[in-house]
Amino acid sequence: MLIGARISRPPFSLQYRYLNMAKEQTDRTTLDLFADERRPGRPKTNPLSREEQLRINKRNQLRRDRVKGLRRVELKMNEEAVAILNRLAQERNISRSELIEQILLSQLATQR
Repeated sequence: MLIGARISRPPFSLQYRYLNMAKEQTDRTTLDLFADERRPGRPKTNPLSREEQLRINKRNQLRRDRVKGLRRVELKMNEEAVAILNRLAQERNISRSELIEQILLSQLATQR
């Protein structure tokens, strides 16, 4: 070792070598941030939690519906009416939603 030589030190201390960054759970663009997240049980096929997957899927479904020109309408009916609608929809091989739409459109056409 040379006399009077200085040992250079890094410009930062070792305690700050690994920064703790805030990470958004739905931001999975850098999966290496989440590589150390180990959970017991079956390995996940999707890095998002089930709740986050459902939220994203619902958002995507609403976008697809909007593009198709569909709007959401909620309706409360008694069980007997729903059972009849289910039976008719099954007989016609269409969804209950499509059946209700057909019935409403035909009724509205007669009202004009």
